[in-house]
Amino acid sequence: MDITSFVAGFRESAFLLGDHSSYHAQVSRRLRIVQKKLGRATPKNAKYAAKAPITAQDVAKNIEYLHVLLLTSERAWAQAMAMKASHSEDNADKNISGSTRQHIISRLHKAVQTAKHVIDLVSDSASGATETDVLEAKAYRYALAGAEEFEKQAEGVKVKGASPQRWNTCLTSFSAARIIYSSLLKATKKDLFKEVLAGTTDPSIRYAAYQSRIPRTVGVPAIARKFFPDDDAELVKAVQRLDSAALDDEDAASAHTKITWRGRAANIVDAAIGQALVSVDAASAALDESSGSTASSKDRANAYDDVLIASQDAVDATKQAIEELEKEGVDEGDARMQDLRVTNLAVNYDLISWRIGRNRVLIGADDGLTFPPNPPQKPRRPRKDGKEWTEREEPTGRKLARLRERIALYDAILQSIDSIKELRGAVRDTGFVSELDSQRAYFQALKCLNLSHSYAFLSTPKEALALCNRALSLSSQAASTSQSSSSSKAPKLAVTEQQSQKLKQNLENLTSHYRGVVALSQLSASSETASKAGLTNAAPVVERLNEYPASGSVDLKNLVTWPPKLKPVPVKPLFLDVAWNYVEYPGRAPAKQEPEPAKVEETKPERPAAKGWFSFGR
Repeated sequence: MDITSFVAGFRESAFLLGDHSSYHAQVSRRLRIVQKKLGRATPKNAKYAAKAPITAQDVAKNIEYLHVLLLTSERAWAQAMAMKASHSEDNADKNISGSTRQHIISRLHKAVQTAKHVIDLVSDSASGATETDVLEAKAYRYALAGAEEFEKQAEGVKVKGASPQRWNTCLTSFSAARIIYSSLLKATKKDLFKEVLAGTTDPSIRYAAYQSRIPRTVGVPAIARKFFPDDDAELVKAVQRLDSAALDDEDAASAHTKITWRGRAANIVDAAIGQALVSVDAASAALDESSGSTASSKDRANAYDDVLIASQDAVDATKQAIEELEKEGVDEGDARMQDLRVTNLAVNYDLISWRIGRNRVLIGADDGLTFPPNPPQKPRRPRKDGKEWTEREEPTGRKLARLRERIALYDAILQSIDSIKELRGAVRDTGFVSELDSQRAYFQALKCLNLSHSYAFLSTPKEALALCNRALSLSSQAASTSQSSSSSKAPKLAVTEQQSQKLKQNLENLTSHYRGVVALSQLSASSETASKAGLTNAAPVVERLNEYPASGSVDLKNLVTWPPKLKPVPVKPLFLDVAWNYVEYPGRAPAKQEPEPAKVEETKPERPAAKGWFSFGR
C-alpha cells in the first residue's frame, strides 16, 4: 500500500512550490476529487448526510478508500502547521497561547485519530495489507502523536517549576516512530525512510532530549531504544522480525569514546559522531575484505561508496556539533570545542583519503606507473569467407583517450590534497604539511609520466623527454621525504617508500630511453639537412666504405641512415643458360624427339580484295 511513500510524495511535491498553507489547499482539493470519485462527497446546496464508515473490505476493493483517510489526516496536520507558521511570521517574539494553541492541538489530535482508524483497517486481514503496511501505519500514527505532544509543551518553552519528565510522552511517540522507520530502512533499503528520519524524527528527538536534560553524549538511537514502548508486545515482535538488533540495549557508540589524530587523543563530544565512526569502521572492514578480489577496477571503485557515505555522515555530525556549540557561545579554549576541532580535522582527512583511494583504484595497478595496451577484441560475427579475424593493435586515438581519463583523475587527486591544506589547523603542523607536499609530488610525477606517454605516441620525443625529466625531479622530492603507511588494505592517500623508489627507478630508465631517441632524431635531422644542401658527405659512411675520407677523419654523426628508408638494393644479375636446351655438350645423351603429329591443312575462306583507300571502300 506504500503509506509512507504516499504521504511523503504529497508533502514533497507541495513544499517544492509553496508552504503549509498551499499544502493544505492542495490536499483539500485532492480529497474532494477522491470523495467525488467514490460517491462520498456532499453536493453543493445539499444537506450534509453522514456517510457509512470505511471498512476493510472497501480498502481491499479500492485503495482510494484508504487514501481518503490519509488525505483527511494530512489536511488536519497541514492546517495545524500552517497556523503555527503564520503565527511565527507575525509574532516571532511571542509564544502561541490561548485559542490558537488549542486549535493547533485539536487539528493534530484529529490527525492522530484518523491515523488510528488507518491502523485498524490495515490490521484487519480482510484489507489485504501486509505486515510492512501495518508497521508503516503505526509509524505514521506515532509521528503525528509525537507532534501533538510536542505542541502541548508550548513549543518547548520552559515553564518555571515544570518537570523535565513532561517530555517523556513526546519522546516515547517519536522513539517508536524512529525504531520502526529504521527497521524498515534496513529491511527494504529505501532512501525514503532515511529522509523521513533525518527530516523530522531525529531533530524532534534531539530537541525533546535536550528539554529532558539528557546529555548530548547520548546518541539518538540510544534515546530511542530507551523510550521505546516495550509494553506493546505485538509491536515489539513485528519490529524484531524486521531487524533482530533494533531493540538491543548495547550502545554501538561506546566503542568510540576517543579519536586519535597524529599522536593527539580527543574525546568524542557528540554521540552522533561516535555512531558515524562505527559505521565507517564497519564499511572499511567490508572494503578490506573485497579489496583482494579479482573484480574490475570499476567494481572495486564502487565498493568505496559505503565508506564515503559513512565518512560524510561523520563530517556532517561533527560540523553540526561545532555549530551548536558556537550558537551557545562556547569559547574556542573550551575543552569540548578543542576536541571537536581535532575530530573535525581527523574525519575530514579520512574522507578525502578515501576519495583519493577510489581515484587510485580507477587509475589502475601501480598508480598508473605502466601503461599496458588493451587486449585486442575480435568482432563477434565471423567473417563471410570463413577466415579468422586478424588481431589489430589499439589505435592511437584510444590510447590518448585512456591517458586523458588518467590525467583527469590525477587532477582530482591533486585538488583533494590541496583541500586538506585548507582545513582548519592543518597548516600549523609543519610535519604534516611536508608529508602532504611529498604525496602531492608523487602524484604530480605520475601525471607528468602519463603526459610523456601521450607525446611519445604522437612522435614528439623532445616534449616527452622534458616531461620525464620533470617527473624525475618530482619523484626525487617524493622519495626524499618519509612516507606514511596505512593499515588498510584498500588504497588511500598514504604512499609507501617502496612505491616512491619504484617510481624514481622507472623514471630514470625512461629518461635515458627518451634521451637516446632524441639524439637519434637529431642525427636524422642533420643528415636530412646535409642532403638538402647538396653536400658530398650527405651519404652515410656505411655506403662510402670504398672511399678514403678526404679530410682524414670520419663523420661519426652520419654512420647510417636513420630512420631507415625503403629503397632498392643492388644484387648480382641473373643469367639464364638458354643454350643448354639446344646445344649438344660432350657426355650428354641426345634428347629423344617425338614425332610431330601430322598437320591438317585448314582451308580458310578467301577474303575479297580490299577496295578503296585504307580498305574503307568508296
